[in-house]
Amino acid sequence: MKKIIAALLLAAPFCFQPVFAETAQQGKMATCNKDAASKKGDERKAFMKECLSAKPAAAAKPATQQDKMKTCNATAAGKKGDERKAFMKECLSNKPLAGAAIPAVVASASAPATQTEKMKTCNVDAKGKKGDERKAFMKTCLSKSA
Repeated sequence: MKKIIAALLLAAPFCFQPVFAETAQQGKMATCNKDAASKKGDERKAFMKECLSAKPAAAAKPATQQDKMKTCNATAAGKKGDERKAFMKECLSNKPLAGAAIPAVVASASAPATQTEKMKTCNVDAKGKKGDERKAFMKTCLSKSA
């Protein structure tokens, strides 16, 4: 009899463990409840439905060295010699690239205006333009070499 009781006492934590373990859905419910504390009625119901059905955000995949190389090579088109070497060194450094974004590079001495100067000039020239017209104008203006 003592052996049976001892065996039951040893097995008890394993039998009841799933009851006490919080599932991912329960954790989500707790978080959504906390966020919906100020909402009532239909507003709360709609919020909870949306919150509980939301998928967790996918973690952003860091750019691989091969991705960086492709991006940097494409951006370095037209650069030669020491200018290209310096650009590639900066571009391929361990600083992470956000998606396919190209890191900002200081304009070379041969370039007449920095991107900031071009932006200021284009903004002044775009005064009065709105919406798609302004967007198209700024794209054209900023892509000019001068």
